[in-house]
Amino acid sequence: MRSLIIGAALLVAGGLAILFGIYPTQDAIALVDRVWPVLLFVLAITVVAELAAEAGLFDAVAAWSTRAARGSAWMLWLLTVAVATVSTIFLSLDTTAVLLTPIVVTMARHVRLDPLPFALTTVMLANCASLLLPVSNLTNLLAEQKLGGVGAAGYVALSWAPAIVAVLLPVIAIAVIGRRTLAARYVVPRPEKVPERRLTLAAALVVLALLPALVSGVPVWVPACIAALVLVVVFAVLRRDALHARLVPWPTIVFAGGLFLAMGALEAVGSRAVLSVIAAPGTSPADLLRVAGAGLVGANAVNNLPAYLALEPVAQHPLQLMALIIGVNVGPLITPWASLATLLWHSRLKRLGVDVPWGRYMLIGLVVAPVTVVVATLALALAAAV
Repeated sequence: MRSLIIGAALLVAGGLAILFGIYPTQDAIALVDRVWPVLLFVLAITVVAELAAEAGLFDAVAAWSTRAARGSAWMLWLLTVAVATVSTIFLSLDTTAVLLTPIVVTMARHVRLDPLPFALTTVMLANCASLLLPVSNLTNLLAEQKLGGVGAAGYVALSWAPAIVAVLLPVIAIAVIGRRTLAARYVVPRPEKVPERRLTLAAALVVLALLPALVSGVPVWVPACIAALVLVVVFAVLRRDALHARLVPWPTIVFAGGLFLAMGALEAVGSRAVLSVIAAPGTSPADLLRVAGAGLVGANAVNNLPAYLALEPVAQHPLQLMALIIGVNVGPLITPWASLATLLWHSRLKRLGVDVPWGRYMLIGLVVAPVTVVVATLALALAAAV
């Protein structure tokens, strides 16, 4: 609800800027033309994820994981890492933060393990694993547009090296933090009957078909909308009561739309001139670190989306743009408001009765975020030089 109120306020502020001529109407129209596919994708992929969860797909994956790990907490956690990484890369960071978090927490409790390492895994990988594909994060979709619509292949050619680093370093950090819990063993639970087998199978088939479609080169909103429509039809036939207006992520859409409009208006009054002083003009490792560092600071000071929008105009080179993506995607691990996914994650934990104090979270992020951003940016520079 808070994000809905903030987003509405930002929309009003942007609308007033247009009304009073501060933000030219033609620039606002150009912005809308750019962002509507992004927002449509977010809407569709959220519906897919919500209905897949309602169908029991994520629960089935969690149940399979507890059996496949054969009583080893380490193995169960590594499977969680794999699922969280794949979920973030293909279904976006919000899916991992919102839908996977309660599943892994319930899974850990079911086998009597401390849920903290599993909860930290979902929030850190929701942010840090969101570098590889355009569909992984809103900022990536905007960056792919800025790169001239190079598609998934062109984007991955830039992102693969920092993406690997951005997954490995947080995983190592969580392994160290949760080493006592992860050294334990648990009693393997007996297989449970899938309550709605037809729905689970349908959701699995749709998601499996969607994953390659998202990297096929077709605009990502097209397969996402088709997948959402197919699942809506399936639920309309098999379980109509699960279809309701809450499936649509109105707070996220309004919040993102408000940020887009407000940052467009801010740029119109001259923010680019100020930010050009911060951004580096070149592509040396030091220059890329400056851009990534600006993204990290901006994301934690305000939020990663407005930080990206503010700095995007001065990131003129593809390497600069990817360095900025590293900063705003991997960097938001320090302050609670740095990423909407983090706020959603913490809200889910509170509902589950899991206490992760913000002070402890910020202390962990204060170590993990800067180190990961620096090493990932150096990996970007190294890959570009080879």
